[in-house]
Amino acid sequence: MEKVSSILKKLGPGLLFAGAAIGVSHLVQSTKAGADFGLGLIWALIIANLFKYPFFQFGPRYALSTGESMLSGYYKLSKLILVTYFLISLATMFSIQTAVTIVTAGIANSITGEIISVEIWTVLITLICSLILVKGKYKVLDKIVKYIIIVLAISTVAATIIAGLKFNSDLNFTQIFPSDSKSIVFLIAFMGWMPAPLDVSVWHSIWSLEKKKTLKNYNLKNSMVDFNVGYVGTAILGICFIALGYFVMYGSNNSFSDSAGAFSNQLIEMYTSSLGQWSYYLIGIAALSTMLSTTITTLDASPRAMSETINLLTNKKNNHGYLLWLTILAIGTIIIFFAFSSKMGLLIKIATILSFLTAPFYAIINYMLITSNQTPLKNRPSLKLRVLSILGIFYLLGFSVFFLLKGF
Repeated sequence: MEKVSSILKKLGPGLLFAGAAIGVSHLVQSTKAGADFGLGLIWALIIANLFKYPFFQFGPRYALSTGESMLSGYYKLSKLILVTYFLISLATMFSIQTAVTIVTAGIANSITGEIISVEIWTVLITLICSLILVKGKYKVLDKIVKYIIIVLAISTVAATIIAGLKFNSDLNFTQIFPSDSKSIVFLIAFMGWMPAPLDVSVWHSIWSLEKKKTLKNYNLKNSMVDFNVGYVGTAILGICFIALGYFVMYGSNNSFSDSAGAFSNQLIEMYTSSLGQWSYYLIGIAALSTMLSTTITTLDASPRAMSETINLLTNKKNNHGYLLWLTILAIGTIIIFFAFSSKMGLLIKIATILSFLTAPFYAIINYMLITSNQTPLKNRPSLKLRVLSILGIFYLLGFSVFFLLKGF
């Protein structure tokens, strides 16, 4: 047990990454992919994870190599780059936060027997997460998220195996490339948040520096192991969620609802139909915990990043910047939620597509930064990683152009 505790202690930002990633992209998008396309979009999940890998890894690599976040690096490259980051974040942070919060509220509504409405749950979750962050900040995140991820991983893998054993048809691994506009829009949305939006790399760099404050021997080597554990774990669980959607929903006349409450009931029922009715609350709590981890990590990261961005642009340190942006994000989330409360699917689609279309910017800037003089020569990426990065940039640009031409 001591050895396990020691290993968990060294893990942190990588599991926070997993906590932010294993949310809407997995619980919503991956299950829908399995339900609508069977196992046919596994190729898209693998490609998204492979080609985005370098750009996410550059976050902790840069932070632990230089002792500063990627935001400082962006500023050193060009003030215009940091201004662009600020504008993109301002345009996307509210829709992303609302998308993850509405799913969390829907699950909470389902497992409590709909005693409290989704609307009230949204307000309560936003307020509770905000208060936790104001009180405990990074240390609280670091402690609770790793255990939440372990519970989710065990329950998800178990449900997938049991559902697979009960599946009566032959497995069909034929891969599909959607041809109609509606399916293409879904494909881009699916890949947009798989495993997470690329701006999470900036958050990861910030979390890595926070981890360094709490664990002095947290170095570049530790951070790479930490990152890989979280990253590979998100990919495996993504495949599990596709498989669950396939085993339980594919070929039936059922489809996932755009209503948060109805979708959450369908999601939990998908698990319980595999594990048995006895597991309803166990799975419900695991799903709720997962979405809470996503909600609280995104609610922490965006204000932290926006506050630091303003400090760099104005060359002034505002000690209350984090609290100010946390308040702005919380209020904005609640307002947007009430405007889109019955259109969860549309809201998630908007958030994920925006994430995909802005991904090339983050990919190019992250690559420029990690290969620049700002990063010590010995810590710059290997030739293999640089080649993968170039391929990843072409992939992101190519799919963005493809979507703009075919998706609308």
